[in-house]
Amino acid sequence: MQTFVPDDIEDDILNDLMEEINELYEASEQTLIELELKPQDKELQRALFRSIHTIKGDLGLVNFSPLIPVLQHVEDLLDYLRKGQVEYTSNMSDLVLLTMDRVKAFVQEIMNTGRVNYNADLYQQLALALSRITPENQNEHERRLGETVLLLNPKLDVKSFGSDNAKAPATLANTGIPKDLSAEKQMDILFFREMMKTIEHRSNYWAGRGDRIAKLALYINNLAGQPIDQDQLAVACYVHDFGMAFMPLKLLHKNDAYSDNEFKLMRSHVYKSARLLEHLEQWDHARKIVMQHHERVDGSGYPLGLKEEDICDGARLLAILDTYDALTHSRAHNRDSQLSKKQAVIKINRIAKGQFSMKWVRLFNQAMTGLLTKSA
Repeated sequence: MQTFVPDDIEDDILNDLMEEINELYEASEQTLIELELKPQDKELQRALFRSIHTIKGDLGLVNFSPLIPVLQHVEDLLDYLRKGQVEYTSNMSDLVLLTMDRVKAFVQEIMNTGRVNYNADLYQQLALALSRITPENQNEHERRLGETVLLLNPKLDVKSFGSDNAKAPATLANTGIPKDLSAEKQMDILFFREMMKTIEHRSNYWAGRGDRIAKLALYINNLAGQPIDQDQLAVACYVHDFGMAFMPLKLLHKNDAYSDNEFKLMRSHVYKSARLLEHLEQWDHARKIVMQHHERVDGSGYPLGLKEEDICDGARLLAILDTYDALTHSRAHNRDSQLSKKQAVIKINRIAKGQFSMKWVRLFNQAMTGLLTKSA
């Protein structure tokens, strides 16, 4: 390990740097989601290139030199992409986001301690591995990208890159929108997602909720062997709280107990959400998931009081993830008490009896164990 001690830099400059990196990370994440569905889109490719180029330039201005060679090679790869010399693949998504994770951690450590320890040999290996991905060896790109991703995060489940059976690593860096769908279904899901992003602005507590829940739901469903149709599950995750947009803000932001009438009004959101899909036959199962996601396995849920055997798998999974997201993100009722991911998993298990399907709680636990281990 080597230690990097930067020149004296004002705190305001470091804060501005981290703020811009975070903004570019979020923008790149959205760009990569859309690239999964439109991998040939030149504007998306250029946007991704500009984000990495900007971060590299910012780090150059403050002379954070250890990261520059790696970022330069990632920029070179994205330059090949925007010029049509290489093709976009999902492994580029992991590469870009994991590289940005390294940058964020590097800068944050300097902000915290004024120095950072880093693995110079690893950075050299990364730069070398990236330099070997060129337009001249297209048939080896998946394998080489996979090897580079593993250097960035050895805990990822990445095997047999470049083989016929190779699969993208199962991480939340990939899109919450399933692949291999018809163009019509892809456009529908993008429409629902964009519509909900607009609705999320109605409350300070909703930002990013649809994407978070959809990504985690598809991850767990994939882990379970996809017993739920991925496309139906994705739509349900994005639109399940559509009806909340038509509730009074004073009710949405209320931080004490609801009256009986207020609770009845809040419960009506499932009907409003399901009605959005009522005349779209191709999304009928998604409508069913939405209608049932507040049912409880002991029959005490709403709106119909169904018991476990009558609740579809998609609704049983969504019920867990809806609660998990509420526990881990600020809401009116828990502004000062939202839980860490690990604490939320513990609470889900504590309250599970009678409320959640234990089959899906076990799968949720298995998924979260892997994800929390990777992020540790």
